Amino acid sequence: MSVLKQSYFGTFTALVTPFKDGKVDEKAFAQLIKMQIKAGVNGIVPVGTTGESPTLDYEEHLRVIELAVQAAGGKVKVIAGTGANSTKEAVYLTREAEKLGATASLQVAPYYNKPTQEGLYQHFRKVAESTRLPIILYSIPGRCGVEIGVDTVARLAGDCPNIIGIKEAGGNVDRVSQLRDVLPGKFVVLSGDDALTLPFLAAGAAGVVSVASNIIPRQINQMVMGFLTGNLLRAQMLHHRYYRLFKDLFIETNPVPIKAAMAMLGWIEEECRLPLVPMSAKNRAILRKTMVDCGLLSK
Repeated sequence: MSVLKQSYFGTFTALVTPFKDGKVDEKAFAQLIKMQIKAGVNGIVPVGTTGESPTLDYEEHLRVIELAVQAAGGKVKVIAGTGANSTKEAVYLTREAEKLGATASLQVAPYYNKPTQEGLYQHFRKVAESTRLPIILYSIPGRCGVEIGVDTVARLAGDCPNIIGIKEAGGNVDRVSQLRDVLPGKFVVLSGDDALTLPFLAAGAAGVVSVASNIIPRQINQMVMGFLTGNLLRAQMLHHRYYRLFKDLFIETNPVPIKAAMAMLGWIEEECRLPLVPMSAKNRAILRKTMVDCGLLSK
């Protein structure tokens, strides 16, 4: 099956949640989404890892989803981060996101609990049965302490029709090949790491949930669509041009660097919530130099 015929392909921006004086900066958030739409991305992902979902309360979490749906205005997909390490909480957030008009749900593996593969299966199945939304699983073992096994993904895909894809953020290109080997062609694999997007695409991924596209959405979209439409040299050129930026946006814990970068551009306040703290002066200088070298800032 051609990737371009899948339901979810291309660039999906893992949006930051901008804060101002400790509160969600709703005006800045709406402006960021309008910029994403203008740049041609396929979708946005509010309240994921990059959106600092662990430090938002329920009311804020759902308000950010509501704002995203409103700002998107049906022009791009809205994949709402509604996962949790409590199945009951994940079900609640997912149902509420559906009511608010989200297009799909991103479901991170339960963190800290370290469930078995059977526990992961039962968790995701329970969430899937609670909603009509398409669900994209999210495997990020570096944060969650557990990987969603390939066999578990295949089992869920077979038993739950609305589990339609997975965001792979384990840093392992071979996982894409393993997944493609056992899953139907319509099942979507998305890169969860900007620096690995191109090799993931080569192995059969359909796109990326991108952090870097918060600041270079058009370029990420051009890289992904270049590859998917056969312009491999264009995709390679963009990958190499921005590779150092991809790496330096993770020089400290995400989303600290991307928020620092966006503040340097004057788009948002450089504000995260504890326990995240501002970047060190050393790493800030490294990131700024990279942005200058990429043509995003003047010296």
